[in-house]
Amino acid sequence: MNTSILVMEDDLNIQELIVEFLKAEGYEVDYACDGLEGIQLFKRKEYDLVLMDIMMPNLDGYSACKMIRQTSNIPIIFLTAMNEETEQLKGFELQCDDYITKPFSFNLLIQRVKAVLRRSKVNLHSDFLTFEKIKLDLNTYSVQLDDKNIELTLKEFNILKTLIEKYPQVITRENLLDSIWGYDYYGDTRIVDAHIKNIRKKISLPYIKTVKGIGYTLEKDIKVLE
Repeated sequence: MNTSILVMEDDLNIQELIVEFLKAEGYEVDYACDGLEGIQLFKRKEYDLVLMDIMMPNLDGYSACKMIRQTSNIPIIFLTAMNEETEQLKGFELQCDDYITKPFSFNLLIQRVKAVLRRSKVNLHSDFLTFEKIKLDLNTYSVQLDDKNIELTLKEFNILKTLIEKYPQVITRENLLDSIWGYDYYGDTRIVDAHIKNIRKKISLPYIKTVKGIGYTLEKDIKVLE
């Protein structure tokens, strides 16, 4: 089955070129001129990747990304003229997989698309996730540290899984609540901190780094004090 990509871009000239380059690489491509039309297409078909602008009529890219993330972990690449750091951080906080600013090279775009698809397929077909000395079995929901079993609750497991999958991104507390507790959860974000504390205690290694005022990420090359 051919790889299928959904493109959301309101500039028709850029949209036409993106579609042409992607089809030349053998991808199946559907396209929309605004976020609302794109979401409607997304709900009707299974795609392997979504490539979207941010400044679109009817529904902007940030909102479209958030709606997709309610039901899917499909790779999302933002392709936008919004190049400020705060705008890029917002994109990654919404769990996009890449952020490309305009103007851009179409050859580079194709390589970035291939890289994101390659990473997603590795995760899709793997039964395990690893980070340094930690190994997660996605079938049994078990965790090993140096071949020693670590008992985590389901929510603790899913938090650690999310951090590993999104490494080196910083994941906000709100995003962890949305993805693990669900979008209908209206409780205090401090529940995430409590679960992180428990994970740290159980794995006894400082892999999880707090990013003050934002959330959490993972870090490698840590030095463990004896």
